[in-house]
Amino acid sequence: MKTVLTRLLLIALLSVSLAFIGGCGKKSLETYQPKAGDNMPEGKSLTDGARTPGSIYEENMGPDQEGLDAGSGQNGFDANAEQNTDAYKRKYGRSSKEMLPIYFNFDQATIRNDQISRIEANAQYLKDNAASNVVIEGNCDEQGTNEYNLALGERRAINAKRYLVELGVDEFRIRTTSYGEERPLFSGQNDDDYAQNRRDDFILE
Repeated sequence: MKTVLTRLLLIALLSVSLAFIGGCGKKSLETYQPKAGDNMPEGKSLTDGARTPGSIYEENMGPDQEGLDAGSGQNGFDANAEQNTDAYKRKYGRSSKEMLPIYFNFDQATIRNDQISRIEANAQYLKDNAASNVVIEGNCDEQGTNEYNLALGERRAINAKRYLVELGVDEFRIRTTSYGEERPLFSGQNDDDYAQNRRDDFILE
């Protein structure tokens, strides 16, 4: 009797097992089909070439994110082909095209007599265009220490601001900054290049 019961139990268990295996066998595995654009070369990061919204890239930089050569205002120095020529740089420096740079003697912050007509022209433009403000950028040649030249560039910019104020420009429309020797317009080490780098630029904003 026990033998018969044992056989029946084994048959029942075998039937259940076969049914379970048969049920599982009906499920087929789905093959992965990549979507268009999902195929990426090996070794590439998912972010390679992708520009996340809000990231900083050169072409979409705002005014506060521009490089030094971009100028400080909407009409500032732009490094295009014309403005990279020596003739253009000697005429305008990094000033806005409506303004003229002024130049200084070695180790001096006093505005030279031959530069007065240039700063007077700048003052007249500002008085005629009351909506325009200006940033005066003081520059130096590379002779001397960096700290000294930053201070000298600031004195040059401040003296130009004072002169504009004396000529009738509201002082609240004028800002000053100094680059010292940090941003030479001409990279040579001769007297002429040094003279071109001892300069105040006037950037409209």
